[in-house]
Amino acid sequence: MFYLTHPRHVARVLRQFDVDADTTRSPALDVSEDDKAYHVTVDMPGVAKEAVKVRIEGRRVHIETAAEEAAPSDGSRLLYRERRAARYARNFSLPAEIDQASSEARFENGVLTLNLVKRVAENGGQLTIN
Repeated sequence: MFYLTHPRHVARVLRQFDVDADTTRSPALDVSEDDKAYHVTVDMPGVAKEAVKVRIEGRRVHIETAAEEAAPSDGSRLLYRERRAARYARNFSLPAEIDQASSEARFENGVLTLNLVKRVAENGGQLTIN
């Protein structure tokens, strides 16, 4: 049996579980649709609203956050940290292009909710038969 008796052994085992602050995580998401829009829900716990960026290019959606480590604000010194701010990134394509001007984004309690309105064909209508 292996016992963690020496500090080097303990440090080696703990390094296996260490998550680097620079590691980018892929957040879980749900996508649903109706006739007019796609509805996307993304879980990003521990992220501030100001750190979330959503970019839309045609039918591609890019979601990313920046990891921000907050220093103690009460004047104390940080001696040990196990909880780290996560950095999230996710890119995906939807079947139809998105109308960015009509779409909405909301971030509340670590959940990003996107209402992505489908772009209507601009040259839609009937053709004139000659």
